[in-house]
Amino acid sequence: MSRDVETAPFQAVAAEAGKPRPGHGPRLTARRRETLAGWLFISPWILGFLIFTAGAMVMAAGLAFSDFNLATGEARWVGARNFAQLVDDPRVATSLGNTLFFAVLSVPLEIAVALGLAMLLARVGRGAGIFRTLFFLPKMTPMVATAAIFFLLLNGSQGAINQGLRLIGVQGPQWLVDPDWIKPSIVLMSLWAVSGTMVIFLAALKNVPRELYEVASIDGAGGWRRFYNITMPMISPALFFNTIVLTIAAFQTFDQAYLLFYRDQSNAAPEASLFYAVYLFQQAFRQFNLGFAAAMAWVLFVIIMIITAVQVRVGNRFVHYSGRD
Repeated sequence: MSRDVETAPFQAVAAEAGKPRPGHGPRLTARRRETLAGWLFISPWILGFLIFTAGAMVMAAGLAFSDFNLATGEARWVGARNFAQLVDDPRVATSLGNTLFFAVLSVPLEIAVALGLAMLLARVGRGAGIFRTLFFLPKMTPMVATAAIFFLLLNGSQGAINQGLRLIGVQGPQWLVDPDWIKPSIVLMSLWAVSGTMVIFLAALKNVPRELYEVASIDGAGGWRRFYNITMPMISPALFFNTIVLTIAAFQTFDQAYLLFYRDQSNAAPEASLFYAVYLFQQAFRQFNLGFAAAMAWVLFVIIMIITAVQVRVGNRFVHYSGRD
């Protein structure tokens, strides 16, 4: 008997088993099961985004073209009047200028401090986990507690920072009074939570191949040369990501300025401390001018989108991706 005749019954059975049974559809493949599981896992975030972010943005877009009465809940269409008022209000320009100055000053400084701390931690051998925990603890400190601490540290007469400067013969400024030093004082406060950026840099530094440094050392490259030609290109994706994230966060700065200067409504805060998000908050929840505040929010969104697009366009020329040709 030939081999084909012997195996024919088994082939028929296998073919019959492969056919879908009546009333039953085809079974999900492993790839489809993974895809379905992934969508199920991220579905809480998707729902939260649609309800609390996308929904809020759509509602704010409607409020931006209306005069909304919070007491009655009625909205009256006013067209582009709220946006015209943005141009006429000098405090909008002041707050936007303060925010831009803060972003230009804080983002490079936070990048430099975070990268420096990450490079120090990358060299630690024993006890590296302990040091990473200690450096990350300030990130877990509530912002209210951080503001209270820096309110004492930055006191012009009795603050610890100025007392330390006096020990080396330097007269410290009036951090929270002098308009020229108010934004730098908020920058110092923002550095307290730089550990989040530091962790990203630390992970990027750990992924740099050690062989590159060994080869460069054999060729006689010094420390700065290795940093510029090896470290910077290899961690450029993390540097690019942190720059964009910190820039977006800087334009939305609210907590530091509000807790230092605006929590006590009985005292007039200096103009140098008026940030864009703070003025938006005042218009929405102090003056109840929700239409004007919504217009401010959408203008800020457009500004951030433009700046981010420019950063992406410019940054892609300098970012090195190891998997890209």
